[in-house]
Amino acid sequence: MRRGIQVIFIAAILVAFYYFGFGLLGSFGGTLISIFQTLTVITIGLAIFMENRNPSSTMAWMLVLALLPVVGLVLYFLLGQNYFKRRKFDKKAEEDRKSFERIDHNGNLLPRDLSQFSPGQQRLLQMSQRLARTPFSMATRTRVLTNGEETFSTLLKELKKARHHIHMEYYIYRADEIGREIQKTLIERAKAGVEVRFMYDAVGSLGLPKSFINELRAAGVKVGVYGEVHFLALSSRVNYRNHRKIVVIDGNTGFIGGLNVGDEYLSRNKTYGFWRDTHILVKGEAVRSMQVIFLQDWQYVTGEKIMDLEYLSPQLEQGCSGAVQVIASGPDNEDKVLKSVFFAMITTAKKSIWLATPYFIPDDDILTALRVAALSGIDVRILFPAKPDKRLPFLASHSYFPALLEAGVKIYEYEKGFLHSKLLIADGEVATVGTANMDMRSFHLNFEVNLLLVQTDSVRKVVRDFERDLLSTKRIVLTEFMKKKVVLRFMESAARLLSPLL
Repeated sequence: MRRGIQVIFIAAILVAFYYFGFGLLGSFGGTLISIFQTLTVITIGLAIFMENRNPSSTMAWMLVLALLPVVGLVLYFLLGQNYFKRRKFDKKAEEDRKSFERIDHNGNLLPRDLSQFSPGQQRLLQMSQRLARTPFSMATRTRVLTNGEETFSTLLKELKKARHHIHMEYYIYRADEIGREIQKTLIERAKAGVEVRFMYDAVGSLGLPKSFINELRAAGVKVGVYGEVHFLALSSRVNYRNHRKIVVIDGNTGFIGGLNVGDEYLSRNKTYGFWRDTHILVKGEAVRSMQVIFLQDWQYVTGEKIMDLEYLSPQLEQGCSGAVQVIASGPDNEDKVLKSVFFAMITTAKKSIWLATPYFIPDDDILTALRVAALSGIDVRILFPAKPDKRLPFLASHSYFPALLEAGVKIYEYEKGFLHSKLLIADGEVATVGTANMDMRSFHLNFEVNLLLVQTDSVRKVVRDFERDLLSTKRIVLTEFMKKKVVLRFMESAARLLSPLL
C-alpha cells in the first residue's frame, strides 16, 4: 500500500509538471522539468537494460518509456521492477527447494528403468526431472476429462468421497451455480471432520464476495488468498499471478488442467458459447508432487507448514502405462521449467508437433523452434480460437502467424466456441497438459503447473480429442490472411510490440 501511494504521488507530480510546468514556471523552469523527466526516463531505461532481461521485453519497455514517458514511468513502478520479484520470491524459492529435497532424500528421484522409452524421450524425462525437481512416476494412472461437464461431475463425485483432507487451489473461482455447488460440498465435508484448505488468486477471483469466503470459514474451511491487495491498481503484485488449478483429495486423487471454477466453463455463458477445455484426473504416485506444490503455495500464503508424511504417502497404482510427471513453474524459478520442456519437445520431435492454446505469444526461442521444425518437414499444427476473450493478446497472437505460415506451420481457427485447452503433443506419444499458455506471461510471470505424459493411455485420448477438434476449425491460408485491412494489421503489429508486457 505504501508503495502504491508513492507511485500515485510520483505520477501526479510528473503529470502536473508535464502539462502545467511551462505555464507555472515559465519557459526556463519548463525546460528544466523536461530535462529532469528525460533524465529520469533514461535512468530507468538504463536500469532495465542492465538487468539483462529478454531483449524483446527490454525493447518493449524502452518503447513505452520513449513514446509515453509519464504512462511508462507509472507502469514501470507498478509492473516492471525485477527487484520486487527477487525480494518477494527468493524466500519462497528457498523453501520450495527444501521441500523438493525432502522428496529426493526419500528416494523418489533414484534412477528408474527407462528402456521402454525412446532415447529422445529418455533425455526429455531426465531433463524435466532435473529442472523441475519432481520425480516422474510409472505408478500413476491418468484420465483425460474433456470439457466442463465431465470435469465438474467427476470432481464433485471425488470430493464427496474425501475422508481425510481436501486441498483446492484455483486462479479463477466464481460464486455462481457451479461455484456454489462445490462450496456446498466443501462445507459438508468440513462439517464431517475432513480438513479442507481452499486457496484462490486475488486477481483472478477479484469478484469473489466476502460472504462466500465467510461461509466457508464458518464451516471450518481454511482459506488462503494469493496476492491479496487492498488497492489492486496500486500494487505491483498484480503482475505475478497464481494461475495454477490444483485439487488434491486424501493424497491419492488429484485434478489438474485448464478449467477454473465458473459457469462459463460449463458453456453457460452466452458471450463465450461452447467452452472447449481439457482437464486431467490423476491417481497414484504423481499426486504426491501435486500435494507438495499445493503445500508450498499454502505455506507461502498462510505461513502454515504441513509437509507431513500423512499428506505425502499416496497409494501406488499398478499396471500403469508410460510415465507421468508434475511440473511447476513460476517467477521464483529462474530456469523457466515449462518453457524448457516445451522447447525440448518441439526440438526433439521426429514426426509431428500439435499445439492448442488460447493465447499464442511465444518468445524468440519457441517461435524459431516451431519454424525450424516445420521447415524440416515435421507436421506442425496450431489450434487457436477464432474469437477472442481478451482483445489485445488476440491481436498480438495474430502478428506471429505470417512467419509461421510461411515456414509451413498449419494454423486452425476453432469455430465451435471458445478454445481454452492448453496442450502440446509431440509425435503422438508425448504430451503436456495443464495451466500454462504458449505465451510469455506463462513462461516468465505466472505460477503454472502442467502434467508431462509419456506413452500413457491419456496421450492417445488427447490426440483423439485434438483430431476431433480439427473438424470444427477453419484453416488459415497465408494469402487470405494477408488480405486483411491495413488498420487491423497495424493494430496487430502494435499489440505485438507490447506482447512481452501482456
